[in-house]
Amino acid sequence: MQKEKDIIKVLVLCTGNSCRSVMAEALINDLRRGLYQAWSAGSHPTGSVLPKSIETLKRHGVDPGQPRSKSWDEFVDQSFDLVITVCDQAAGESCPLFRRSPTKMHWSTPDPAKATGSDAEINRAFDEAFLLLKKRVENLAN
Repeated sequence: MQKEKDIIKVLVLCTGNSCRSVMAEALINDLRRGLYQAWSAGSHPTGSVLPKSIETLKRHGVDPGQPRSKSWDEFVDQSFDLVITVCDQAAGESCPLFRRSPTKMHWSTPDPAKATGSDAEINRAFDEAFLLLKKRVENLAN
């Protein structure tokens, strides 16, 4: 069993911390358990997690945990090994300075919260974002 200090700490950032970053956090914690531990936050958190994000995770067999929409300011004093932005707007913002100068990655992911149309079309947008994030998480180094 790996010691906690060997686990790679990841912060996933988005603007609202209501959808994509929440799904990425759950995927990392589920698919990379024991190697990575993830948290998510937003530059301008909406204050709530979209129910469709939780539904999508559960539909694909991923435990969503107990996510809440929160500001990246909560994490300023913590150390991370990796900071991942999942929306283009957050990638262009000035992130807070984190201890240890973490590696930064950007995973451009279309926002399924902006999807319109039938329930099937909206579900498809959430599934597409989920599958894109899942593939990126699976490609994280072991």
